[in-house]
Amino acid sequence: MSGRNSNSGLLEPSEDKRKGGVPVKPLELDDVLTNELGQFGRYQLINILMVSFPIITCAFTQEYIFSAAAIAHRCRITECGEDSKSNLFDPGWILNAIPPANSNSGFSSCSRFQSQGNGTLDYCPADLFTTTTTDCNEQYVYARDNSVVYDFNLGCKDWLRALPGTLSNIGNLLSLPITGYFSDRFGRRFSLVINAFNLGLIGLIRAFSMNYPMYLALHVLQTTLGGGTYSTVYIFATEFVGPRYRVATSAYCSSMFALGQVVVGAVAWVIQPWRYMLIALHIPCFLVVSYYWLLSDSVRWQLSKGKFAEAKASLETVARVNKKQISEKSMNALLNPPTLPPNTEGGDKVNLIKAVFKSRVLLGRVCTTPIWWVTITFVYYGLSINSVGLSDTVYLNYIFTAAVEIPGFVTASLLLGKIGRKPTLTGGYFFSAACNIAFIFIPQDLSTLRLVLFLLGKFGISMVVTSLYLFTTELYPTQYRHSLLGFSSMVGRIGAITAPLTPVLAVYWHGIPSAMFAGMAILSGILVLTQPETLGTKLPDTLEEAEAIGSPESMRDHKS
Repeated sequence: MSGRNSNSGLLEPSEDKRKGGVPVKPLELDDVLTNELGQFGRYQLINILMVSFPIITCAFTQEYIFSAAAIAHRCRITECGEDSKSNLFDPGWILNAIPPANSNSGFSSCSRFQSQGNGTLDYCPADLFTTTTTDCNEQYVYARDNSVVYDFNLGCKDWLRALPGTLSNIGNLLSLPITGYFSDRFGRRFSLVINAFNLGLIGLIRAFSMNYPMYLALHVLQTTLGGGTYSTVYIFATEFVGPRYRVATSAYCSSMFALGQVVVGAVAWVIQPWRYMLIALHIPCFLVVSYYWLLSDSVRWQLSKGKFAEAKASLETVARVNKKQISEKSMNALLNPPTLPPNTEGGDKVNLIKAVFKSRVLLGRVCTTPIWWVTITFVYYGLSINSVGLSDTVYLNYIFTAAVEIPGFVTASLLLGKIGRKPTLTGGYFFSAACNIAFIFIPQDLSTLRLVLFLLGKFGISMVVTSLYLFTTELYPTQYRHSLLGFSSMVGRIGAITAPLTPVLAVYWHGIPSAMFAGMAILSGILVLTQPETLGTKLPDTLEEAEAIGSPESMRDHKS
């Protein structure tokens, strides 16, 4: 999943305006939404429904789970007349030429007996082979042909086959600063259209890859130039809803991404040739280009860039659609913000590292929150990728694993405001860990029970996905919040980059991936307990307020 960003208000508190020596906080857009325009009216509803489609397309880059999926293969026996990787996979004589698999079920994928004679496709007896084994010498026969593995002859190259997922997530990491620049410089709408266009165009070109290096290069290029679609749309969706609805909006965005994964599984099931699947998935992405004319840009961005004429028109449109009114006083306050003291922003950046090491509390959080983010991306993506190996019902397994995220997101959004952030997060981590540990010891023949435990593990980590963004935001002061949240999210991409490699480890022992998921989840669940509960506390503006979280002074008058 890609990093998320949102702004909590138009401007930070300023001391330029004073009344009787007391700093006066300028009017923020959140105040206008809460008191005048409505925190979630018809305008916000239309806006969120429209951006649902781009969110769904964000999941299309995960098609590598199917296009580069492992397929059954064996050595090609040229001495018996086999001259193609599409020869009959299991002729009657195959066990004469290839040793049984280690599981004594089927035959080996990557070894064969040495030959001492020649046979034919119809007759290839055991006495033509010795008992000495050798490797396949990169000559394979495959059980099916609808995979990158078949087209580019990747049999027995599991680590190389796992690269698309790793490179895709490296591209997502590289996309964060690129998307951030375009979004802040040219607006959310422009960034959305460019990312979606690149996502569709490069994905379409990738369907015509001539070789595996080209396929890999286009994978990392696609996510680097188009992977910012989710973060842009997330900001678009959350920047104009009131504070009361931000958690629900976040859960909705996550649910749409899960729906996108369901779409990927369904399309891959119906259109199994991987090149046609890529074409079918990416052509609809070009529809998002029309959003440049259908959507208005973010009011927060317009105000922050001094585009006050456009901002005024947008605010008036919101008021009309929501059947509300914005007072002239509020409009003037938003369109005439106070000037911030010079060099404030630059000073904040310079002092960030110094502040982290000076504050023991802040340093502890900076060392802790990135581990939470590494864990959620590692376990979240790892479970999705490993789901296709649960049984022969590859497509259904993936669809179920994606769909179970939605109740996880909804459950988290309901629990966060009732039992608190820490119980929700710790409960999600520990529950997922318990399910992964239990999964290791369930026999292979109990496929239904294995699937249920696997889905429950994904449900648990999905609860964490919705909760973690909010909790991390509430732990850091306004002055450093965006930088430290971005740092945690960026480090968290390590988990997404390494997750695609976990299915390869199952070759050595089937329980390695599940054990790794459980271990990381337990570690993060324990680390959550080291931080204070933020439910009912004021969002800290200063370092002192952040350090005081959990004390009576940090409590708000109302619950979030």
